Amino acid sequence: MLTAKSLFQEIIDNDESFQLFCSIAASGESQGGWENARIAALVAPGMRDLAPKITRHGADEDKHGRIFNALLKKRGLEPVPVPSDTDYTMLLEQGGIGLAHDKLRRDEPLSEEDIIVYLAHSRVTEQRAADQMDMLVTYFGNHPELGKAIHMIDNDEANHLAYCHEELLRLAYAGHGRLIQRTLRESALAEIKVYRDVSLAVMGHMGRILKWPKAKAGALAAGIHGMYGYERLAGWHKMVDLKMPERRDALGGPATPAPAF
Repeated sequence: MLTAKSLFQEIIDNDESFQLFCSIAASGESQGGWENARIAALVAPGMRDLAPKITRHGADEDKHGRIFNALLKKRGLEPVPVPSDTDYTMLLEQGGIGLAHDKLRRDEPLSEEDIIVYLAHSRVTEQRAADQMDMLVTYFGNHPELGKAIHMIDNDEANHLAYCHEELLRLAYAGHGRLIQRTLRESALAEIKVYRDVSLAVMGHMGRILKWPKAKAGALAAGIHGMYGYERLAGWHKMVDLKMPERRDALGGPATPAPAF
């Protein structure tokens, strides 16, 4: 029976597919680390109190990139180039979601609206990351090779999501509610399309590596399209709702170091 657990088990059991999976994950996390570091350096003058939390957010994502690379090294594997059609972060930027990299490369202070856009974009993408890590913890939390890494990343993603909720609610109470809701909705609708396209691309590459039969590849593609249809109709609402998290000031301290693997 084709399940998320059996699919992921097949990917991690094969060195070449595991190599691609970890390379894609490491690249995305490292890019997120760079983005957050630049945002922290350029944060709007009136929002300097957020800089340490943005820095912590970026440090966590850099750490996740190192963790995925360490998992590769443990198997005696090297990172491989990431196919452009699987580059989630790049495709989101090309879709106009989040802050453009050319803006982040300039040494010009960001505006308060820019920081709200960053937080709204992060709230959407961190929901995706948190949901994925919850799934991996459920299926592979006790895995001898991956379990420790999965639990650490899962905890960090929960912190990142809590931070986005708390800061966006604070800014909504300060009078930015309409901008926040509009940006959340635009980000969510764009993200679900990019996620669909990236999922199809990743499964296409994995299918070629693992030599999946056409029927299996077709069933997976149909499932991805079905999930997109559900998210386009109703599922995106989960990505835009805001509520005060149980974890308060989740990024208020220093980043935790990456463990040895």
